[in-house]
Amino acid sequence: MTRLSSNHTPRRGRVFPERQLSPEEKAQRKAEDEVFYQRCRVIFNRVQPELIKDHYDWFIVIEPNNGDYIIDYDETVARQKARDQFGDTLRLMMRINETGTCGRI
Repeated sequence: MTRLSSNHTPRRGRVFPERQLSPEEKAQRKAEDEVFYQRCRVIFNRVQPELIKDHYDWFIVIEPNNGDYIIDYDETVARQKARDQFGDTLRLMMRINETGTCGRI
């Protein structure tokens, strides 16, 4: 019978330490995300009052470059419609309610 060595010590740390982002890169990405969110939020705040009456708690997918959006009751269907219409562009999904959030914390 083969004996297994018990002196193996597991590696600790990141799997790919060479792929860590610098603090400047992290800050830049966070700032870009915030700008993108604010552009989407402007569109959401413009259409939310008229949509909340008939489509409460539906999903809205916003593409901020041209101001278009998709709404649907089902999240999966909304994602598929957005993928069909907008392609691989960056977009934001929100819920048509008072806050725009999709879930609870």
